[in-house]
Amino acid sequence: MNSPSWSVSDRTCGPRYRRGWVDDAVAAIEADQCRTADTHLIRLIVPALAGIDIYLKDESTHPTGSLKHRLARSLFLYALCNGHIREGTPVVEASSGSTAVSEAYFAQMIGVPFYAVMPRTTSEEKIAAITHYGGNCHLIDDGRFLYAEAAALASRLGGHYMDQFTFAERATDWRGNNNIAESIFSQLQGERCPLPEWIVMGAGTGGTSATMGRYLRYRRYPTRLCVADVEHSAFFDAFCNGDSARTCERPSLIEGVGRPRCEPSFVPGVVDRMMKVPDAASVAAMNVLTRRLRRPVGGSTGTNFLALCRLAAEMRQQGQTGSLVTLICDSGERYRQTYYEPQWLSARGLDPAPYEAALSAFLDTGAPLRLEIADAGNPLPA
Repeated sequence: MNSPSWSVSDRTCGPRYRRGWVDDAVAAIEADQCRTADTHLIRLIVPALAGIDIYLKDESTHPTGSLKHRLARSLFLYALCNGHIREGTPVVEASSGSTAVSEAYFAQMIGVPFYAVMPRTTSEEKIAAITHYGGNCHLIDDGRFLYAEAAALASRLGGHYMDQFTFAERATDWRGNNNIAESIFSQLQGERCPLPEWIVMGAGTGGTSATMGRYLRYRRYPTRLCVADVEHSAFFDAFCNGDSARTCERPSLIEGVGRPRCEPSFVPGVVDRMMKVPDAASVAAMNVLTRRLRRPVGGSTGTNFLALCRLAAEMRQQGQTGSLVTLICDSGERYRQTYYEPQWLSARGLDPAPYEAALSAFLDTGAPLRLEIADAGNPLPA
């Protein structure tokens, strides 16, 4: 009896060959991206800083309201294409809020259970957003055990620990493919100074700054990358000392940025400069920018904006012109009961007023901006 004449390639090629549920899940996520327009690049008009153009990439307009929407999409595609998530697989994440909101959105989209392991201090607004998308909130008292509890919960559920802090820098295609870096430079093409002097990023996982720094080098752009860190975070010390084992006992008050350890996704070699912004200064810059935009922004956006203003002040003092870019990470609506609440600030000893006065004077008149903020260039050779 003769054997069949078809080959392996006959069976595996053509439109009939599919991987079933995983194909559908990837297609759903890709379709969501096609439906989502690019986020705006807003030019902030500051007459007192003539010759220095300030741009804000507004990531708050994503469907889940923050920069983390991009990360969550990349993490889900990475996990699906690596075979970590299959039909019915519970997905677990360690998150202070925004990443969990975005991951809950994508988990609901493809029909898998989602569990967010978060500090009990996470804002009620973020918890409500996670549950809105069908996610489960697993709150713990001590943020130092966030990673271990997330891994343990995934093990108990027989699920997948997404681990944004490890995989953020590798899940996103840093060479392009519609990442945030490519988007910014595409949107700047028609501007007076299309190649910025500086791009300012915060560090939560470190993945976004890694993507940006790698992209700048890959495209051979002269633009430098400044990462703004916060109080009670290990990134700045690790950057200055070249010691990735640095830790910080107290958690950051500025949600979405700052970590108690130097996360695996943070790549210091692609960062040109770092600043460590006091929490009160982050809140002050948040308030100043909110008034200028006439809509509320979050605390991490304040961190970014404070560092950008420091760089703008240096450029002005040195008689330089050019452009600067940073991110609006999320909306301030999520923080009405925290950063925008005077009693909450007072209970934590935060007084943004002196920083607000200095920033407002700088932006209104171009007066020198004198703020005591830790600042360091990359100690490694360029």
